[in-house]
Amino acid sequence: MLLLGLTAPLAAQPVVSKTYSYFSIGGKTAEELDSELERRGPLTRHTGARHPGATEIKFGGEVSYVERGGRCSIGAVKVTVRTHIILPRWRNRGAATGNLARIWDALSADIKRHEERHAEIARTHARSLEARLLAIRPANNCDILEARVGDISRDAIEAHDREQIRFDMVESKNFDTRIMRILKNRSVSAN
Repeated sequence: MLLLGLTAPLAAQPVVSKTYSYFSIGGKTAEELDSELERRGPLTRHTGARHPGATEIKFGGEVSYVERGGRCSIGAVKVTVRTHIILPRWRNRGAATGNLARIWDALSADIKRHEERHAEIARTHARSLEARLLAIRPANNCDILEARVGDISRDAIEAHDREQIRFDMVESKNFDTRIMRILKNRSVSAN
């Protein structure tokens, strides 16, 4: 039993990094804030439109192969995922009225939560990809194994992209309800 534990592949532990940057917006009314977010928000390649926040995701990594006894097997796997979260920063927050400040705080918190979830989806898929690569069985030659790595990697990235799109669709459908609930909860807490 002890030998099996020593020879089993290590749990998937991708190399993960997360950074943040901010873009400034102005405005003294809710309409002006909305306009500023539309005008200054990050432009995403996927939609070609500006958004109130964004998460840039970059997968990478390395796989080594070991040839032994006429067979090729996976030597080591290192999957990397870098996420860069871009969030708005409102320059006029300190001078805002109580109601507008509450609206901004709710909106800003929701934007951050949304982008953090995109980063978490990427991390989950990186862990899954690494586990799938480590589980590849040996092959007759390394070309076959390399093709399997490519197929699995493409499938994993496509699954990741589909989940990110699905998440955005669900979030956009529920935005109004979610913001109203957040505002209501913050109003109750303030009283």
